[in-house]
Amino acid sequence: MPPPAPDESPLSERELILVRETDVPPEKLYAGWTQPELLVQWFCPKPWSVSSAEIDLRPGGVCKTVMRSPEGEEFPNTGVYLEIVPNEKLVFTDAYGENWEPSANPFFTAIVTFEPLPGGGTRYTARARHWKKEDGEKHAAMGFAEGWGKAFDQLVELVQ
Repeated sequence: MPPPAPDESPLSERELILVRETDVPPEKLYAGWTQPELLVQWFCPKPWSVSSAEIDLRPGGVCKTVMRSPEGEEFPNTGVYLEIVPNEKLVFTDAYGENWEPSANPFFTAIVTFEPLPGGGTRYTARARHWKKEDGEKHAAMGFAEGWGKAFDQLVELVQ
């Protein structure tokens, strides 16, 4: 098996990466990430769901999701966008909340890229950069690869 492409290699032991290719164009995947009415339909791997989503799509804008377990327990997640390049890149973190209020328990920064492929498809890369090695290990143990992979499959199915 050949070594992974440079952009598929973690920068450190604190980073987790999911890379997928799809026939879906970048604009549609980006829309799934940036339109609350779409995000609630795919963002959690089923049987989990998203009960609400708020997106203020600008650097410093708040992104809030409430994830719901199959038992009905809700888990709010709040962060801010750091960088937005329409149809190409989203960077957000839970290290801050509204008005750049520092989070009590920052966990990770996400970098999601949508690279156009010949023929109109997309090379999708989702990176989760954690503050501490232990957080990266915890996220991996929580099922990062499987969960983010399943959520990506749900996104593709939704926007095709």
